[in-house]
Amino acid sequence: MVQKTAGGNAAFHNFHNDYAHISDPNERRRLALAEIDKAPFGWYHVRAVVVAGVGFFTDAYDIFAIGLVTAMLGVVYWHDAAGKNAGKIPSNSDTAIKVATSGGTVIGQVGFGIMADVVGRKKMYGLELILIIFATLAQALSSDSPSISIVGIVIFWRVLMGVGVGGDYPLSSIITSEFATTKWRGAMMGSVFAMQGIGQFAAGIIALIVTAGFKGSLSAAPSVAQCSGDCLSAVDKMWRVIIGFGAVPGCIALYFRLTIPETPRYTFDVARDVEKAGEDVKAYIQGKHEGHPDEIARVEGLRNASVQLEQPKASFGDFFRHFATWRHGKVLLGTAGSWFFLDVAFYGLGLNNAVILAEIGYAGKGTVYDTFFDTAVGNIILVCAGAIPGYWVTVATVDKIGRKPIQLMGFSMLTILFCIIGFGYHKIGTKGLLALYVIAQFFFNFGPNATTFIVPGECFPTRYRSSAHGISAASGKVGAIIAQVLIGPLRTRGDVTTANPSPWLNHVMEIYALFMFLGIFTTLLIPETKRRTLEELSGEEPAAADALAQYHHGGAAAVEGSDTSRSNEKV
Repeated sequence: MVQKTAGGNAAFHNFHNDYAHISDPNERRRLALAEIDKAPFGWYHVRAVVVAGVGFFTDAYDIFAIGLVTAMLGVVYWHDAAGKNAGKIPSNSDTAIKVATSGGTVIGQVGFGIMADVVGRKKMYGLELILIIFATLAQALSSDSPSISIVGIVIFWRVLMGVGVGGDYPLSSIITSEFATTKWRGAMMGSVFAMQGIGQFAAGIIALIVTAGFKGSLSAAPSVAQCSGDCLSAVDKMWRVIIGFGAVPGCIALYFRLTIPETPRYTFDVARDVEKAGEDVKAYIQGKHEGHPDEIARVEGLRNASVQLEQPKASFGDFFRHFATWRHGKVLLGTAGSWFFLDVAFYGLGLNNAVILAEIGYAGKGTVYDTFFDTAVGNIILVCAGAIPGYWVTVATVDKIGRKPIQLMGFSMLTILFCIIGFGYHKIGTKGLLALYVIAQFFFNFGPNATTFIVPGECFPTRYRSSAHGISAASGKVGAIIAQVLIGPLRTRGDVTTANPSPWLNHVMEIYALFMFLGIFTTLLIPETKRRTLEELSGEEPAAADALAQYHHGGAAAVEGSDTSRSNEKV
């Protein structure tokens, strides 16, 4: 018999005492986790979404703000370049700065993903945000010197920032997933990821505000090549403000991340601390930081759990055996492959919104003020018209339609859209291209951009959930690097002129269409995770909900009888 704990009333039910008389740790685990799965949606769920979502807001802001900032860096540090290149950042430098974040992100996704499975979610959560805040502020204070260029110093800090951003992907996903109720798990995870759209929107708004703030200085320069004096000083201040603002929301969320409790699933299945996990379930429902079990009972529970718990212990050997079977390996191949194909096009376009807008005739004309103003407004239009609605339509429908149908539909629509843009590029016209580009942004986010984040946080066992999510996310960022380094530069192939600086852009869109088409096939490898428990999806506990129903309807005697029969079997 396990010692009961004090507390509990009509408002805050004491789940621990419900199962305190059950000696079998496997049965207690099943029942406690089923309570999380069937819990009604409450403020504790909202709190989990907000704490994780603010971090994703920061991530998206930092990633996509650089697309607006590199043009400003060109004005400040290349204003004395020769000829038509005056005031423009070289394409190699532009690509290197943008790729630096993705390179760091790959390291962070794999590294933080593995460490969160080894030492726990709680111990890693918050560290990535500290790294993001520090590197963001360092970028904003950077400058060149005789011994190092601005490109080199910005790349250094963006790689470090990318490591922190990468760590946020698996941690925010699995922490939200493991605390979520089964009925609304997709919506909760989708809401966290939807903050990426709000972060992109904020980057455009801050760029618009600083541009308007320095309108007098910027309007005096008829072009970026002629920006000097007050104009040059204004642009130098602008890019630092835009980058530095990315640290503000991170500072707000940091305390809540550092004080978040360990997820009960990790405490049960990896730490194998049944007593602590039971108390944490109760604390989470009551809105407290963490549970405080009786230490004597906790020691006894640890000793019993090490012998009796049925879940395998995590190890490198078990990891490779688990994913070596086609049943589990195809799921990892499906999540990693889908994210890879998606990010080739998503980041290939997203980090070059300013270039795309200029190419389709929306930005890049008039004074320096007009150039930056149009670019900021164009980004805001794209995000508000396409990206943000797409994210929230996913949140509203993902637990009704399902993850797999949304992903299949998204890849199919994007294949069609990119074919139309690519093959009809010279016939559609500026307004038509802008409309198609907005529609593409919508189906990115009401489609694979959201679901590739959600599914890996659900379909793997607890002991490898973070690692597998990190591997899947890192595959996506490898796709982003390929898009920037190999595919993006193809747009300048052919006869480059002032009137047509990207003669191959239509063919780049056709290449993106091919990657979207391939994403359809990797989507077929993933399972549908809608309204299924995490244990059922990973094949660990197909009858967890049945066990809870049996307990509540059949009474404690039935469960205690099962405990006795298990003990007899083991004897």
